[in-house]
Amino acid sequence: MADKKKILIFPAGTEIAFEILDALKTSKFVKLYGATGSACHADFVFEHCFEGLPYATDPACIPALNEIVDRVGIDYIYPAHDSALLTLCQHRNELHCELVASDTKTIEICRDKNKTYQFLEGSYYLPGVFQNADEVKSYPVFIKPAVGQGSEGARKILDRAHLLEALSEGVGYSICEYLPGDEFTVDCFTDIHGKLRLVNPRTRDRIRAGIAVRSHTLEPDDRITAIAEDINSKLRFNGAWFFQIKKNNEGEYRLLEIAPRIAGTMGLTRNLGVNMPLLTMYNMWGYEVDILKNSNYTLLDRAFISRFKTDIHYSNVYVDYDDTLIVDGKVNSYLMMFLYQAKNAGKEIILLSKHTTDIYEDLSKFNICPTLFNKIIVMEKSVAKSDYIVPDSIFIDDSFAERKCVKNNCNIPVFDLDMVESLMDWRA
Repeated sequence: MADKKKILIFPAGTEIAFEILDALKTSKFVKLYGATGSACHADFVFEHCFEGLPYATDPACIPALNEIVDRVGIDYIYPAHDSALLTLCQHRNELHCELVASDTKTIEICRDKNKTYQFLEGSYYLPGVFQNADEVKSYPVFIKPAVGQGSEGARKILDRAHLLEALSEGVGYSICEYLPGDEFTVDCFTDIHGKLRLVNPRTRDRIRAGIAVRSHTLEPDDRITAIAEDINSKLRFNGAWFFQIKKNNEGEYRLLEIAPRIAGTMGLTRNLGVNMPLLTMYNMWGYEVDILKNSNYTLLDRAFISRFKTDIHYSNVYVDYDDTLIVDGKVNSYLMMFLYQAKNAGKEIILLSKHTTDIYEDLSKFNICPTLFNKIIVMEKSVAKSDYIVPDSIFIDDSFAERKCVKNNCNIPVFDLDMVESLMDWRA
């Protein structure tokens, strides 16, 4: 592939978008862009991010996307939300580029759980489904918005009065038998020939905002594989998709929903060797694919992460050695990551230390190349580090006294080790 293909991920602020970004940002085949409706975390992780777009359901959204497509030369739009996926599929003929998506009918069926159950009616793995409260003969039951994602709005209903109350809310619910067993997500991949190439179940051990934030790998059993094969034979998928199942009282799997898109927690499958967003792009390019999956047990756990933007501008990084670059006899790998980032950005890096032994020999012991630094300055303990620092710089040192001296004498930003995270640039 001679030129990198330009891919616009929309909306760029979802967990789905972040997984697509993480999966594709190291690929030599693509260049990534983000587009979002309002200021959000996307601006911290996308090097190129367009804000202020209308929501996907707004009629102005398609023209706004096309304006970006034409101006930047976008080759593909990669939807990163269920509603965006549905809307863009229904208007794909109006887009000025290709859409990374499955068959429109498949997406319409999967977007509405009631439509999914109706389409698959008679399949042995469906739960008991009720059209209204009168059809329910025993409780509890389980309700979930028919058009929704994750576990948002889902709840257990204990009696008829509470079911009627819920149904009066004006939300279109799917009403199903209550399934008390364990719940699983099954990541799947369908190739350009419609062949199911991967069935990879994972747990949903902890849920936050409808998203599995703790999940571990499982080996697919024949029952899960059979359900995946049956769904794949009835719907037309292009690349990555997933479905969710739960066990009933007898330990049998019952289908909850199907989603023809990337899942935010597909990073677990990716770290076993199966990059679903990239494989889906290979489908778009008409490539034959081969899947190489590690069989090791892997546990994923996600939590909130902080990323920062500052108005600090600098050309030089002064960094200490003892208890800063080397801490407890080990290389400070996080600080090293920042130093390489600064090096890539063309910053001057100066190692400024009062180290008492041969610093070149000690750098070699820790496999740190001296040429990482533009200068290595070793000082007497009685000399102030501020005497060596020029303007347009930042200073990193574990010593409060050293930071205070530099701050007072040089009036530049100073950083302790716990502050280095605010200097990191995560944009890709």
